[in-house]
Amino acid sequence: MSLDGNVLAGALADIFSFEITAAQVTCAGCGTQAPAASWVVFAEAPGMVARCRTCERVQLRLVSDGRGRTWVDLSGVARLEVGETR
Repeated sequence: MSLDGNVLAGALADIFSFEITAAQVTCAGCGTQAPAASWVVFAEAPGMVARCRTCERVQLRLVSDGRGRTWVDLSGVARLEVGETR
């Protein structure tokens, strides 16, 4: 079962000081630029995996061990843009 990128907001709030789901993300695979909220997220595992809605490339992997350690892999993201866009 997949969800949209908004499901990551709570899990990533402790790591990023900005609203990650509003950030514009450029896929390293296909070059699509879209808000992180548009990711297709699979959350029924030990961690969460977010995929590009266009090409299905893995954009983000997020794993927490429950003891205060968290691993974030954004290797599928070519660019992460935060702040106001015009």
